[in-house]
Amino acid sequence: MLPLRSFVSATGRLGLLLALAGSISAAPAQAQMPDSLTSPTPAGPTVRGPELPLPQASPHAVVLQTIGLTDVTVDYHTPTVRGRAIWGQLVPYGQVWRAGANENTIVSFSDPVSLNGQAVPAGKYSFYILPKSDQDWELILNRVINHWGNEGYDARADQLRVPVVPETSSMHENLVYWFSEVKPNSGRLNLSWEKRTVSLLIETDVHAKALAGIQKVLAAHPENWQLLAQAADYLVQNNIQAELALQYINESLRLKEAYTNTWIKARLLASKQDYGTAIVYGRRALKLGEKDDPNFRNVQPNMRITLTEWQSKAY
Repeated sequence: MLPLRSFVSATGRLGLLLALAGSISAAPAQAQMPDSLTSPTPAGPTVRGPELPLPQASPHAVVLQTIGLTDVTVDYHTPTVRGRAIWGQLVPYGQVWRAGANENTIVSFSDPVSLNGQAVPAGKYSFYILPKSDQDWELILNRVINHWGNEGYDARADQLRVPVVPETSSMHENLVYWFSEVKPNSGRLNLSWEKRTVSLLIETDVHAKALAGIQKVLAAHPENWQLLAQAADYLVQNNIQAELALQYINESLRLKEAYTNTWIKARLLASKQDYGTAIVYGRRALKLGEKDDPNFRNVQPNMRITLTEWQSKAY
C-alpha cells in the first residue's frame, strides 16, 4: 500500500497526463492559407468572433470622380507588391482576377455611361480583369457584387467585357485606381500596380442630363431672368441648341435687360455668324455694364477684344 504522500503525487501526475491528452485531442487543426489574390475562401459558413483593431494587409480605399454630372466611384482593397512577382505569378495569366484584394472591387455609375464605346446602365458592378501573357487583357463588369474575391464568379452575369492593352508604367508598390483626362463629358479610369497600368475610357451624355435639369428648374422658376440667362449661356458655350438658347435669352431680356444677358445674346448671334447684329448687342452690353455694374471693369477689356474680332469679320 502506497503512503498517502506518494499516492497524491502519483494521482496528480496521472491527472496532468490526462488533461494534456484531452487538450491535444481537442485542439483544432490550423489550415495554412495560400498567399494568392485569386484563391477562394474555404467553403461553409464562417463564424466571426471578437476581432482586434489591427491594420489590414490590403487596406480599404474609395476613389470618387465626377465626370460632367455623373459620379463614378471605385470601392476596393489595395494589396502591395512586397517583393513578389505579380503578373503571371501572384496574379496568374488566363484567370479572372478580382482587380484588388478581399471583397469584390465595386465600380458604380450614377448615370448611364459608355465604356470604351459600349453602353452600360447606371448601377453598381463588380470589376474583374482577365490578364493574358501574349494577348490583350479583358476588363469585366459583372452584375453580382456580393462575392469574396473570385468565389462564385459566373461569366453569365457579365454586363461588359472590353479588350485593353496593358501599358508599362512606373513602379506602384500599392495597387491604386485613379482618374485622368477628365473633361465635361469624358474621363479615364486607370488601375496601376507593380509596373502595369490598364485604362478604361468613360463617356457620359452630360448635355442630355444638363438640359433635363435646366428644363426642370425653369419650369419651377419661369420668371427668373438670371436662370434663363444661365441656361442660354450654357447652350452658347457648348454650341448646342441655338434656337432654344435664343428663346431663353429673349425671355431673360424681356424680364430684365442687364449687361450680362445682353452680352450672352451678342455671343449667340456671333456664333450664328451674324456679326453685325452681335456688335450692336455687344456695344449695348458695354453701356449697360459701365452704367450699372461696379465689377464691370474686370470683364470689360475682354469684351472689347471680342468686339474688335467681330468687327474684323463683319466688314
